[in-house]
Amino acid sequence: MSAKTNDHLVIVGGKSATGKSASLMELENPAGVWYMGCESGKKLPFRSQFREFTITDPMQIFEAFEVAETDPDCHTIVIDTLTYLLDMYESMYVLNSANTMKAWGDFQQYFKKLMQKYVAESSKNVIFLAHTADVVNDDHVRETSIPVKGALKNNGIESYFSVVLACKKVPLKQLEGYENDLLTITEEEEILGFKYVYQTRLTKDTVNERIRGPLGLFDRSETFIDNNMQLVINRLHEYYGGTT
Repeated sequence: MSAKTNDHLVIVGGKSATGKSASLMELENPAGVWYMGCESGKKLPFRSQFREFTITDPMQIFEAFEVAETDPDCHTIVIDTLTYLLDMYESMYVLNSANTMKAWGDFQQYFKKLMQKYVAESSKNVIFLAHTADVVNDDHVRETSIPVKGALKNNGIESYFSVVLACKKVPLKQLEGYENDLLTITEEEEILGFKYVYQTRLTKDTVNERIRGPLGLFDRSETFIDNNMQLVINRLHEYYGGTT
């Protein structure tokens, strides 16, 4: 039996206020986007026509994937953010458990079930947003990654994704030499001197981040692109084929 995978799957990591949620604003056919808000009912930073759900129990995510598969009008599922979803699981099912060792094992299995069953078997575009943090590893090197607790920390959340993007606020000078059709500098950005972008590939200054994608998904000139998730979905469909 061959394992199923979802080719239209991406995780976007970034610090607070770097444009993660705002990067969803240009998603096409917004009524077909199912938005799972995991941050205590926090509103999106733009007027949305998404179907918005406030997640108050991590198990609701499983139900959402099951119901979405029965709705042909749903084309994209967004989890905002994976960080808060896993924090919610810890608060609800680990910290108050009489057997914390078992509870941490269940925490790991919850995430694996989410990724290996519900996400892998989904016919929808699946977008995860997540917060990143800077940590010093055992070799005294500062790394940027998506923090996670328990046994999942060993491999890292990013290991479950073939497309890992970083959302950043970057000075325009740093974008020189990366001109491409997916990077547009507006008049307002020229005035402000910075732009919110997705970083799609590693550079010599970011070798200790976990940004990655399949070979040829983005070329070197596309290391920085507009923080527009629709551009990424379009490229994934072009790369893998299909019209999900």
